Amino acid sequence: MPYFVLFYETVDDYVTKRAEYRPQHFELAREAHARGELLLAGALADPADGALLIFRSPDRASVEAFATRDPYVIHGLIRKWEVRPWTVVIGNDPAEPGPPPPAPAGR
Repeated sequence: MPYFVLFYETVDDYVTKRAEYRPQHFELAREAHARGELLLAGALADPADGALLIFRSPDRASVEAFATRDPYVIHGLIRKWEVRPWTVVIGNDPAEPGPPPPAPAGR
């Protein structure tokens, strides 16, 4: 099953503005995680100007549907969002194997 990355670009002062919508945002995220779709998610820091959410989903449309239902998006805390396919080469269930590790020195 393919991986997708959902990028969020947040509005200025997002950290303060999100408090009202945070419980609903987390509920949506926890539901997607419980279904096995949302694998990792979190805000970017220094500066706090975005977020990154990693999905494993049969198609892009389900990730886009998540974004359109997200209270942060609905209430204007997300200035821009984008879904991109992600080809995993190292880690859990890669799409293709990564390059072999280098041979130890002296051999």
